[in-house]
Amino acid sequence: MILHCVFLRLKTAVTSDEKQALFDAIVALKQVIPGILDIKYGPNVSPEGLHGGFVDGFAVTFESEEARDAYLVHPDHVTVGERIVSSTDGGLAGILVFDLNI
Repeated sequence: MILHCVFLRLKTAVTSDEKQALFDAIVALKQVIPGILDIKYGPNVSPEGLHGGFVDGFAVTFESEEARDAYLVHPDHVTVGERIVSSTDGGLAGILVFDLNI
């Protein structure tokens, strides 16, 4: 299994409703892209203060590397990904992706 962690530095202009709509769109991917086992999202709750400005994020659990790879090029993921990039401070610089084998 793969745990696909995505940390976001959203623009300050993004409202809480817009943020929720973005996360809802991410969660909806589970219904259309095979191999997604779970999706969690929310704010960083670490007390360490080491977030580097990445204070929101989500994690997608995939059944395999192949499922993750298919997700990356799936048209619905690409569309949601474009929304994410346009919502972050600095575009791609406002996104940190970290995948783990679990």
